[in-house]
Amino acid sequence: MASRKWSQEVTEHSDALDLEENVFENDDPATIARSLKASAERSRRRKAEPYRSAMSMLTFYINRAGNNLPQRRKRVLEEAKVELRKLYGRDPRP
Repeated sequence: MASRKWSQEVTEHSDALDLEENVFENDDPATIARSLKASAERSRRRKAEPYRSAMSMLTFYINRAGNNLPQRRKRVLEEAKVELRKLYGRDPRP
């Protein structure tokens, strides 16, 4: 346990969302977005609206990975943000 990073702990044991296992490793942005949306809407512990909780978890994961995140993976996750915005009826581009 000592070798695990706090960010990994947050991702795996978030107080707000119960994430599907390995959700951020999926290669389909739409699947990632749907999973995050379902987790956020199912959660009764989140403090923000479902959209904000889902987007926050995705952004948190991207930011914590930083330079260790391969460009291809980052593109998939950034596209998942666009898909999440679409699922919630928001403007798909920031």
